[in-house]
Amino acid sequence: MSKQKTIGVVLSGSGVFDGSEIHEAVICLLALDRAGVNIKCYAPDIHLDEINHATGEPTGAQRSVLIESARISRGNIHDLAQAKGTDVNGWIFPGGFGAAKNLSNVAVAGGEAEPNAEVARVINEALDSQTPIGACCIAPAMLASAVKGTGRSLRLTIGNDPGTAGAIEAMGSQHVECAVDATVEDGDHRVVTAPAYMYDESISQIAKGIESMVNTVVSWA
Repeated sequence: MSKQKTIGVVLSGSGVFDGSEIHEAVICLLALDRAGVNIKCYAPDIHLDEINHATGEPTGAQRSVLIESARISRGNIHDLAQAKGTDVNGWIFPGGFGAAKNLSNVAVAGGEAEPNAEVARVINEALDSQTPIGACCIAPAMLASAVKGTGRSLRLTIGNDPGTAGAIEAMGSQHVECAVDATVEDGDHRVVTAPAYMYDESISQIAKGIESMVNTVVSWA
């Protein structure tokens, strides 16, 4: 298959509690490679509050989101501030608390959340140009924060978690319940979302929905 399409993957660090969920990110990268597209990884050049992943407790230290994300992308990472929403043929946002702490502040602000400015700019540029977007786990709530106040209302899923679903609705987008191995498509905006680890399921189960999400983005690209 020709590798003419390029899909951007936006990472938010490395690790479920303070960055990108590594399983989700790797499943996205593997599915994209299997689909025969070029992959370009991005992250914002900001800092995160480090969480000890063995205890779940803050360490008091800070780390670079960009440098931590490079761990997942094997060093090949780009500053999101240098990107435009039209630079690639589609965008993928894996989940993990980084999407709700670093790409937005959904984790602390809920329905009052605000996105990272560069993240919001890229997302809205992509939506303006009908460049497809995929997101999984809690990242769809970050998408809702990015379009809040723009007049757009996205059709999204994070599975069936009532608190996060309520935050999406409070920000003006629509939440649709969805099984772990399925996706929800917003064909009007070319956005597709999957629940992933919003469910306490096995990696093989969450992979089904993520792979479907990725393949939809690639087909739209």
